[in-house]
Amino acid sequence: MNIAGTVLEIVAPVFLLAALGFAWVRLGFEYRIQFVTQLAMTLAVPCLIFVSLMETEIDAAALTKLTLASMASYIGVTIVFAVLLLLLQIDRRTYLAPLIFGNTGNLGLPLALFAFDEVGLSHAIVVFAIMAVMSFTFGIWLVAGAGGGAKVLKEPLVAATLMGGLFLWQGWQTPEFLTNTLHLIGQMAIPLMLITLGVAVARLTPGGVGRAIALSVIKAAICTGIAWSVGSYLALDRVAFGVLVLQVATPVAVTSYLLAEKYGADAESVAGLVVVSTLLSVLVLPLILAFVL
Repeated sequence: MNIAGTVLEIVAPVFLLAALGFAWVRLGFEYRIQFVTQLAMTLAVPCLIFVSLMETEIDAAALTKLTLASMASYIGVTIVFAVLLLLLQIDRRTYLAPLIFGNTGNLGLPLALFAFDEVGLSHAIVVFAIMAVMSFTFGIWLVAGAGGGAKVLKEPLVAATLMGGLFLWQGWQTPEFLTNTLHLIGQMAIPLMLITLGVAVARLTPGGVGRAIALSVIKAAICTGIAWSVGSYLALDRVAFGVLVLQVATPVAVTSYLLAEKYGADAESVAGLVVVSTLLSVLVLPLILAFVL
């Protein structure tokens, strides 16, 4: 099969599930997004992360290199966007966190799974976990101006990451019956997140479309370029390199809108970024896949 067909096979399930959520809302059916999001982020995603880390087949050296590459990429993205927003005199509190942290859960995890199978998902979990910890600490501080370490440790997603890392480091395994249970719960995460993404986008009202388009294009270019440069410099293997670039290049996450709403930033402008960058990703992510496969 040619590269276009392969890319289509990978991205089609992702966007079809998101389109299902979008259509569900447009047809007037009920979807309790707060409940589903809480179910996914409190139960399904932590189980997925814990089991994936516990059972990962990445050797220690490759895991360390991918972790360093992820941290370096996000630090680089943070510095570039902080300087850019300062030069353009754009509100950092509203725009910086959404530009840094992409939709590595809803889009990045399934894309990595479909593109590189289970080993790709294991790599993507590592990048996602690092992004999540940074997002729930530094990201909240950017939006709210405050963030407590105790609150972070209470997040199930962060706790699952730390526990999964401990089990990976020690070579521990949970009993088979428990592992199977956690597997079943974790399998809910990806379809739930993708459908919820479509629902959330359907309910958002874009604000400041012109600025949203410009910043979405800039985000896609800068994030892809920095992740590509870091991955090349550290000589990541094909799967790690592809997953890193895909994850860092994902569009603005819906959670950025929820945080802006919660902490009093310009939520309407962030909503515009979510909608526009997600639509742009329909073109950008398949293009990236075509180069990294």
